[in-house]
Amino acid sequence: MKVILTKDVKGIGRAHETVEALGGYALNYLIPKKLAVPATGSALKEAHEREKQSLARKELTAKLVEQNLATLAAAHIVIKAKANEKGHLYDAVGEPEITRAVKEQARVELPEHALRLEKPLKELGTFTIPVAAGDSFGAFSILIEADA
Repeated sequence: MKVILTKDVKGIGRAHETVEALGGYALNYLIPKKLAVPATGSALKEAHEREKQSLARKELTAKLVEQNLATLAAAHIVIKAKANEKGHLYDAVGEPEITRAVKEQARVELPEHALRLEKPLKELGTFTIPVAAGDSFGAFSILIEADA
């Protein structure tokens, strides 16, 4: 049975794709859980339009990230955090704190999940933060200082 996926389904396909699923699986699982809709003529047109909108949104996000990366490279981002005498932070600095600091200090909006931290930062110092959205890649530096 042909269905159009409304969400990404592991092992089946990505959202807005038309896939061939087993009848029972489609009727008893995918459609009732609103993971897919039957592939009718109007549903195919709607899926095609949603896919075009999704691609346009991704392109716009990538362009914004490229523009913002140039601004971030020149910006001086400082995050103050409590630390002990050895320079270890009491509370790690993660993606939400970095995104908030970028928004406040550089006045730059980053898309959700654009930062690519391997793990939260737990020490004082200067760090390079990788950024990726779509095909755009870059990095910027932040300084973590002890809060007095």
